[in-house]
This record gives sequence, structure tokens and C-alpha cells, in this order.
Amino acid sequence: MSVLMLKEGWDVRNVTTIVGLRAYSAKSNILPEQTLGRGLRKMYPGDVEEYVSVIGTDAFMDFVESIQAEGVELERKAMGDGTKPKTPLVIEVDHGNEQKDIAALDIEIPVLTPRVYREYKNLTDLNAASMPFQKVTYRQFSEAEQREIVFKDITTGEITHTTMLDGAGVADYRSVIGYFAQTVMKELRLVSGYDVLYGKIKAFVRDSLFDQQVDLESPNTLRNLSELPATKTVIETFKKAINDLTVRDKGDAEIRDTIKLRQTRPFIVKDQGYLMAKKSVFNRVVGDSHFELQFASFLEHCIDVVSYAKNYLAVHFKLDYVNASGDISNYYPDFIVKKSGSEIVIVETKGQADLDVPLKMERLKQWRDDMNHLQSAVKYDFVYVDEENFKKYQPKSFAELVKSFITYKESAE
Repeated sequence: MSVLMLKEGWDVRNVTTIVGLRAYSAKSNILPEQTLGRGLRKMYPGDVEEYVSVIGTDAFMDFVESIQAEGVELERKAMGDGTKPKTPLVIEVDHGNEQKDIAALDIEIPVLTPRVYREYKNLTDLNAASMPFQKVTYRQFSEAEQREIVFKDITTGEITHTTMLDGAGVADYRSVIGYFAQTVMKELRLVSGYDVLYGKIKAFVRDSLFDQQVDLESPNTLRNLSELPATKTVIETFKKAINDLTVRDKGDAEIRDTIKLRQTRPFIVKDQGYLMAKKSVFNRVVGDSHFELQFASFLEHCIDVVSYAKNYLAVHFKLDYVNASGDISNYYPDFIVKKSGSEIVIVETKGQADLDVPLKMERLKQWRDDMNHLQSAVKYDFVYVDEENFKKYQPKSFAELVKSFITYKESAE
């Protein structure tokens, strides 16, 4: 538990519960923004769903409610006398269920070596002239505005770095360029190349970033660099350029291990809706959405499905892929379905598509082809099931679903 730890420099990402007990009466809302912002930092990279529990005064909760306008989803939970205790759900292999043949329900998934990797040695080839970006307007700030150079997080607007000018008003651009280089390296998880990247960013800021060449020693230049358009342009432009330059596909893969669902260790999930599974090695199926529970129920009633499983993080079945930002990320498909001892289908369910869906499906299709090429004992396939068409056409069997839902498969069939 941390108390009153809202000072600059506190950067703890594993905040899961916020109790706001201050008055939060100021109209500026700076304090509630800072308080809530501490819990909105993601602990894990990629598409892992995370939650933060918030408790507080009426004024604080009014502010929390107001962020729904920004697209944040809130879920209310009752508290106090008369409410039932909130206990976590334990998901485990259902060994104690005498009605289940765990060996028959088990599904084995070979683990392939990663195809996507980062080739670090190419940073010297970064070329500002070939980087697509929109030039930033160079503004003239007053002497007072040039005294404090404040950098804010691109996504949250939270202050992350401050460069103070000394009494003589001499600006040190080196710390600013260093901040840009360190941020890019941190977000891309680069382990080397700082000296090369520093030089590339320095030249980019001086010669290309603004609508005119600038003097890096000028306090006005540093004040321009503290503005969000400049900060975002530098970081995002270099991230994309580095990804384009260094992310490579090996072109092949090898089987290095095997995942057996019945060997999954028990794990805890948050209190939510679930389905008691009959055709799964697990005792429950917990869905990240209502549609996932509907689809699990569909699989339970399909006579042409031997077994299935929700692909929980604890299963560790994931695929490396290049996301919409050009970075290397992990993709966790939703369901694993066993049609027979020699047929397994990976299923991705989706209520609302996002920019990464086509990229994930392309990677899943590639994984399927690699698996069927590397071995012949089991035939692997995949299917993408969107909520709208699932409800519209209401397939009667799993075979009918696989045959009818062909989005992202046509080019390969």
C-alpha cells in the first residue's frame, strides 16, 4: 500500500486499487487526474486486459464517471452492509470431476519457434529523408514561457520529464535528445544502439522536424520540443522507422515444445460471468465478453466437437506478430477446438474489430500453414467468428461454422 505517493518521479505500474479520500474540490481536476492516472498505466505489454478498482469520495467518483466520455468502460460493484463478498474464481483442470475423461478432453498444441525477430545491427541505416512525417510549425515563445520545459506522456498527458533552464538561461538540448532516445528504446525494448540513435535524433530535430532548420542551443527550440506535436512526431516517427528497418521474418519455424492443457496449473481470474464446462479439461469457461460465453455454449452443444478450451494466459499459447504500429507483439487466440484426435481448429471471436485483427489473422493463417507443413499427424485450421454474423446465421454445427465463416481465409484457400 502506498500513501500520498503522488510526487513527481513515482513510476509504479502495478497499481490495481485506488482509494481516493481527499476532498478533490478544486475545479482544475489536476489532483483527481493524477490520482486516477496512476492506476491507468498498463502493467503488461500487448493486448492483455487489465482492471483497476476505484473507491472514493463523491467528488472523486464524479470525476471518475466523467472519463466515460473518453471511451473508458466502467463497471459498478455494490459495497457495504448486505453485499456478498467478492471472491476470485479459480480456474483449474477438472481432475475431481468423475464425469470427465481428462485424457480424452485434453488438447496438445505444438509450440513453434518465433518467426518475427528484431535485427538490431541496422540502426546505422536510419535515414531521416525516407521517414514519412508531418513537419511541425516552429513557434516563438516569450522568455517567461521558455523558463520551464515540460514533457508529457503522449497518451495520458501526464508529466514524465522536466528540463529546467539554469539561472543564465542556457538550455541543454542534450538531455532532451537523450530523453527522446531513451523513450524510443524503452518502448521498443531495444537493448543497445543508444549512441547511434542519439545522433540520428539530434540531426532529425535540427534539420528536419520543424518547418525550418533550428538552433539546438536556443531556449526557444527546447520550448518547442516540449510541445506535444513535436514530442509525438519525434518518438512515433523513429519508432516506425526502426520497426520498418529492424523487424524481420525468419521465413520458417520449427517445433520446439508441446503444450498439454491438462498440465495447466490452477490460476485465479476476476469475479465475472462463467460457464460450467462439460467438454473442456477446465472446470469453468470465463469469457472476456458475453459473446465468448455464447460461443462456448455453442461449442458445448456441437455434436461434432470432442473438446474445446478457452485460451487463457496460463495456457501460454501465443503467436508473435507485427502489430499495426509495426512493433513485435504477442497474440493470444480465443479458443482451441478439438474436432477429433487428428483435427484441431483455432478460433478467434470478435465483437468489434480493430486495426490489429487482420494482422493477427494473417499470422494465425501463417501458423496454420507452418504446423501442417512441419507435421502430418494432426490437421490444423483456423476460423474467424464475428458476433454480428454468428447471431445472424446461427450455425447448427461446428463443421457448418468452419465452412461458412471464411473471412481472412479466402486468399489462402
